[in-house]
Amino acid sequence: MAAANHSPSSPYSCAKDSGPVIPTTSLVTFLERVQETAFQTYERSKFDHKDFIDLSLKFDLSTTVKAFDEISKTENGSVSTKDFEEFIGKWFKSAGEDLVYVEPMDFETEPYGFLPKVENPEVRAWALEVHGLWKKLSREVSSSVHDHPELHTLLPLPVPGMIPGSRFREVYYWDSYWVIRGLLASKMHETAKAIVTNLISLLDTYGYVLNGARAYYTNRSQPPLLSAMVYEIYNRTGDVDLVKKALPALLKEYQFWNSEIHTMIIHDAENCNHSLNRYYAMWNKPRPEASAIDKRFASKFLNVNEKQKFYRELASTAESGWDFSTRWMRNPSEFTSLSTTTILPVDLNAFMLRMELDIAFFAKIVGDDAIAEDFLTASHTRKKAFNSVFWNENMGQWVDYWLNYGAEPKEPQTWEAQNQNQNVFASNFVPLWIDLFNSDTPLVEKVTRSLQSSGLLCAAGIATSLTNSGHQCRDFPNGWAPIQHMIVEGLWRSASTEARKVARDIAERWIRANYVAYKKTGTMHEKYNVEKCGEYGAGGIYRPQTGFGWSNGVVLTFLEEFGWPKDQNIDCN
Repeated sequence: MAAANHSPSSPYSCAKDSGPVIPTTSLVTFLERVQETAFQTYERSKFDHKDFIDLSLKFDLSTTVKAFDEISKTENGSVSTKDFEEFIGKWFKSAGEDLVYVEPMDFETEPYGFLPKVENPEVRAWALEVHGLWKKLSREVSSSVHDHPELHTLLPLPVPGMIPGSRFREVYYWDSYWVIRGLLASKMHETAKAIVTNLISLLDTYGYVLNGARAYYTNRSQPPLLSAMVYEIYNRTGDVDLVKKALPALLKEYQFWNSEIHTMIIHDAENCNHSLNRYYAMWNKPRPEASAIDKRFASKFLNVNEKQKFYRELASTAESGWDFSTRWMRNPSEFTSLSTTTILPVDLNAFMLRMELDIAFFAKIVGDDAIAEDFLTASHTRKKAFNSVFWNENMGQWVDYWLNYGAEPKEPQTWEAQNQNQNVFASNFVPLWIDLFNSDTPLVEKVTRSLQSSGLLCAAGIATSLTNSGHQCRDFPNGWAPIQHMIVEGLWRSASTEARKVARDIAERWIRANYVAYKKTGTMHEKYNVEKCGEYGAGGIYRPQTGFGWSNGVVLTFLEEFGWPKDQNIDCN
């Protein structure tokens, strides 16, 4: 495979990390110390690093730091469980207390016109339970966060919104797209708009939409799907005011993703230069939300430059939303060979293409023909880049492109076939989601055949990869709602009878898997085991999470589109 040609040691052996770093807050720095102490105090199985970085102070920071410094500690920095828990209880509010439950403004127990194609009473009853989960996930930021932001890592947001669930107690960027799709199926248009309002507020404040609404996420974004959110809401509601409000923010976001750190130029065989995008976090230290664990991974590196480079790769992988997967590793068996910043990802560039098409569409709506023309031109330019850089004719897939080491963003790199990563990942099929590709029937049929023979299609849906690495989310046998949705929707929107048949089949497998798991466990899950219908996923640095925003959203979206016949069995076959 092409990726195996790159030595896993080479990213760090000579590298000097000189990229930008966004400063963190004093509170985050202190909570990392608390997290490290917790890591040393508790058994690993009882420890979730994020719980400690999400704590809120009861008193001012300097007083709390002084009290922490006075706790009796052993030589290795650990404290007794009793002393540590007494300190936490006295000086902190528990994680999540700075978010307040709020009744969604437009929730109805059974909305008018809800899922008209779902005729099976058993499936309909379950769908209404999933719909009811929006009430459980609805939150607003407490008044304390607005009045005393220095006591919290949670960031103030103007209106209530939806959290994913469980340990994810704050708004997340790309999760919100599938939450919105589900809310639209639930006829909760105002709540969907509120989510966009919150994300725009982050964009206006920081210049980009943060990974999540926490002070420790200010160093990175996440897959840019804000334009897609606005498009879906406008498509349902015709809300021109929302488009007018969103367009300036989207232009700012587009500028961020096309800044020097996020772009690289590839010179192709036809003597054309293509400017394409990569993930690149503005951070070179341990991620605060996983600081204690990141430091232990980095302990294998011998000098500061190697560690900083590795930390940037960790944060950049988190920016991708695919944290973590062998997709980003030079050596699939070595986690510390992460090299995300040296990859031009297929899916990120598909999202950028979607953004260009959406902005052109919105500009037409508000009457700015110049912007519309510019972005249509940009979209066609990027489509050419897809054909030149990402497309692999033999595979019938678009594949990630590995950059050469040490290249500067302004210096074009010459395209080389060996730099295409020919390993199979579900992301290789994400461009189908974009209308410029799914409208090409011969292309869709070729890609559909490739998907069918890829090994990714399993009993309960599409696997993220073919490698069972045990990494948290993005490897076999885990399946994730966003991947199922983008590929299914792309196939379904095509004119190919075969592609549409495959789309329906995948959607039905995914619905069954979610239904059976729900009946067994009483909850929706963050990820599912696609090898076994009705089993939720596993692997990674935290326990499988429930709730769950994007899983709810995709199930409701699939049921709205495909329905469920009255006499069709819903249990696993």
